[in-house]
Amino acid sequence: MKLKVLLNRHSDYSGPLVAVGWSTSEEVFFCSDEHVLLKWNLSNKETGKVCEFKNDVRPTGFHAFSKAQTSNKKVGLEQILLTCADAGQDGNLKTWSPSGLLRATILQGGLPVLSAAWGPDSNQILYTQGKSLIIKSLVPNSKPTKWKAHDGLILKVSWSSVNSLIVSGGEDCKYKIWDVYGRQMFSSVVQDYPVMSLAWSSNGEVFAVGFHNAIRLCDKAGWSHYFEKREVGSIYNISWATDGTQLAGACANGDMLVAQIIQRRVEWLNYEAVTISRKVIRFKDATQDVPEKLEFSERVVCMSLNYGYLIVITLSHCQIYRVDHLNTPFAFQLKEGSVSLILQANRNFLLVEKSVISIYSYDGRLVATPKWPNVQNEQLNSANISLSPETVAVRDHTDEKMIHLLEIGSTTAGAPLLHSVEVTDLALNQAGSLTDRHLAFIDKNRDLFLASVTAKGNVSYKVDKLGLMVESILWNSDVNMLCGIQDTTLTVWYFPAVLFIDPRLLRRTVVMKDAGEFGRNPRLESFIRGHIGVRRYDGALVFSAVTPFISMLHSHAATGSWDDALRLCRIAADDTVWACLATMAVHARQLNVAEEAYAAIDQADKVFFLQYVKSIPNQTVQLSEMTLLSGNSQEAEAILLQNGFVFRAVLMNIQIYNWNRALELGSKHKNHLELVLWFRGQYLKSFDKEETNGAFLKYNLEDYEITDEKIKQLMAIEFDKERKSV
Repeated sequence: MKLKVLLNRHSDYSGPLVAVGWSTSEEVFFCSDEHVLLKWNLSNKETGKVCEFKNDVRPTGFHAFSKAQTSNKKVGLEQILLTCADAGQDGNLKTWSPSGLLRATILQGGLPVLSAAWGPDSNQILYTQGKSLIIKSLVPNSKPTKWKAHDGLILKVSWSSVNSLIVSGGEDCKYKIWDVYGRQMFSSVVQDYPVMSLAWSSNGEVFAVGFHNAIRLCDKAGWSHYFEKREVGSIYNISWATDGTQLAGACANGDMLVAQIIQRRVEWLNYEAVTISRKVIRFKDATQDVPEKLEFSERVVCMSLNYGYLIVITLSHCQIYRVDHLNTPFAFQLKEGSVSLILQANRNFLLVEKSVISIYSYDGRLVATPKWPNVQNEQLNSANISLSPETVAVRDHTDEKMIHLLEIGSTTAGAPLLHSVEVTDLALNQAGSLTDRHLAFIDKNRDLFLASVTAKGNVSYKVDKLGLMVESILWNSDVNMLCGIQDTTLTVWYFPAVLFIDPRLLRRTVVMKDAGEFGRNPRLESFIRGHIGVRRYDGALVFSAVTPFISMLHSHAATGSWDDALRLCRIAADDTVWACLATMAVHARQLNVAEEAYAAIDQADKVFFLQYVKSIPNQTVQLSEMTLLSGNSQEAEAILLQNGFVFRAVLMNIQIYNWNRALELGSKHKNHLELVLWFRGQYLKSFDKEETNGAFLKYNLEDYEITDEKIKQLMAIEFDKERKSV
């Protein structure tokens, strides 16, 4: 990415500019040191005076609300929030209503507050005190979070409402990125001058830093994309337009700096799209010599390239290009013209606008407009909302322990997934059908969990822990593999669903690679086919390869080519590949394939168990036994009871030594009570123990005429019923 910089000066005012703010994407307000508020239109290059302030009013910054943001839309009222030189110098921090009434005094006395910012949910305030940063919650009696952030006086802070990251800069000539817990995510090297201004873009992807005679553009990981020097003096204030593609800066020499982001790049396989100007995209296929130019009548706001389609958003339209057929794009007009996020799946894509979320097919047809309670569109990013071909998942913004899931096309959301602590990142897998759909999510403790969404109309979730100390995750775009940065390793889960099929094989289906080559805080960029793209600390994009056998194995399993899958594993001769095949075959009820795969990795107990399962004539009982293999005894019991196999349910609980549940079922179905009591007696006899379980002490065995022969007859009758029901 680069900045295309333009300077503008009003000839009638030569004093320094101290504050700047956007009213619309084409109109900028700015204040001079001469107590004058000016307005500049980027379209016609006209500059005009709005008003003059009293001599005792010395502006230092302001925020201009566009007409669409104000409540009085009929009048078209424009509102401006102005801060002055004496604000914060007395050590007081106060909140005010839009009408100017004092609401609360957050801080009183102490060191001057040189900069402050609202938190993403507007329930917290970040402010500076000397060398420290402090986050104060507006909830009564809450304890503030405070940490030393710089070695010099902190001059400026900005808190992104989208990614919840904080960037700060000060007199130590450094800018740093923090999370909400005060953990440092990035620290720059010492710059030539102190940091005078900084600001996050509206989409949270980049931020700009202003110095003396220089401006720098950085991404959310801290990597510097662009640095430009201009003889403008100190840049006192930076403001981003609402679309996140252009910024304005107030300069000490009286110039207003306006910069447009160009050279934004998106890639997919051998295709690349780059914005080379405000209205032109260069599209290139690496297999072709000559790139193509896509020209638009409006400024390009954002774009996305995946699954063979390029999505381009301009100020008022969305255009959809097939990468192999660029001549005839699909186009439609946006509902609000303020897209902040594009998510693509293999059959559809999602757009987040100011107040609406829309899902479209790749021919431009509106598929759904999902709605959930408490979702704030301006805070949505790729970490808290995810799209799959038929499902959308989004984290609740008022209760971050809650994840809403909605099947595309359904009018109502299903039951939310509730976690024990706050969720920070979530991602849906892309391959397979709804029955294969899994949601991976990371919580505040950096624990990685996997949830299985298995229902249509009656949603049920299986949730289990997949990993520890996980920083970020990314699903493969073609098959159900998951990669993540875990502690100091790059971890690839070849078949995460093993967690619900045979969790004891989880470690045998995971590969870990040393992530030391990626440096500190690497970021996952892509996971396409067998290559993982990782953005290093220094900004370089490094690729790590995954064995192609796993992708081929996934493809064979998806198409039911089990003979080919076996041949592949024999050629690979790798225990990890065999372990993946074993769990895939168990999931597909391919018992013969699973038996050979388990044998190849020396799982003799599983081999014997599968041979026992194959001897069972009834498929319902087989299904229950296979479910029991995953350790889910409750689901296995439910399968039996729902199909009327009470005897098998009692016998299963006896076999796993769940005596109380076996007795409960036996008491409810009297004809099985003697069976439970006899097996209990045999169990105690084998260990030479006396009965101590209060539930069994209630029964006097002398009241029952239980003999070995009688039990054998009862079991023979039940097994005969099973055979006849086939």
